Amino acid sequence: MTAVPGDVHILGIPMDLGQSRRGVDMGPGAVRYARLQHRLEGLGYRVQDAGNLAVPQVEELGQPGAALPGGGRAHHLPQVAAVCQTIYERVQAFPPADRAIFIGGDHSISIGTVAAVAQRQRVGVIWVDAHADINTPHTSPSGNIHGMSVAALLGAGPAALVNIGGDGATLQPAQLAMVATRDLDGAEKARLAQGDIAVYTMRTIDEDGIGTIARRLLAGFREVDALHVSLDLDALEPSIAPGVGTPVIGGLSYREAHLLMEILADSGKVRTLDLVEVNPILDRHNSTAAMAVDLAASLFGQQILP
Repeated sequence: MTAVPGDVHILGIPMDLGQSRRGVDMGPGAVRYARLQHRLEGLGYRVQDAGNLAVPQVEELGQPGAALPGGGRAHHLPQVAAVCQTIYERVQAFPPADRAIFIGGDHSISIGTVAAVAQRQRVGVIWVDAHADINTPHTSPSGNIHGMSVAALLGAGPAALVNIGGDGATLQPAQLAMVATRDLDGAEKARLAQGDIAVYTMRTIDEDGIGTIARRLLAGFREVDALHVSLDLDALEPSIAPGVGTPVIGGLSYREAHLLMEILADSGKVRTLDLVEVNPILDRHNSTAAMAVDLAASLFGQQILP
């Protein structure tokens, strides 16, 4: 289905508090420099850039925080939660029929973006990421919140994160599918082994092909009203997306990533997108930001032939 021209909102969230490697706060600027607005306008959209949210700088905050009551660590928890709540409130002002792209920043921003889009309609979330991000403060080896986003959305973790936009879980497991997964901590493996979340690892993609996987996950989302794609650029092979903080060899190829976006676009259900973990400090000639823009264009309707 060809994308119908309409309004696309862009919101930058220069958050780097959810992880420990500096640089992703410059991601929104890098993606804009790679001409995201120009590409979307070339597809017929009216683009409304809402600028960047204000996010505290880590230098202003000092130490990331002591252990939480009852144990476990979640670095900069009050600040991350406050930013995610602000994201939620800001997105509520966007007209429900419009599309939106949220540029990070680290993957903790999705706690706010997904909470906002899930408030409006029944949404299916496609988590394209090398990592599952389903740790909690008690299981996380690092205490970094960008590795806890999925857990928080499913209702596990600190109340300050779980209750963004309302009390309790934002998503049910059936509303989530993971793609390109390949680097899991022990507790994450145990959680995903419960089998209530659709997980398409790189082995599954190697064996079945990305086209089959994309159509399979869409079949699982037949009953949802809209799709939200949460794209961490470390889902891709590091040789084609070097500007990420946690690269994992063996990721999606250029064409696999584009085919996934193209098939999702064909569904006509994609409304919103996270572009996260672009780190210009680690990048080569802004190539990772350019890749993010290419994939966003495919997801929002760019086709080889009309």
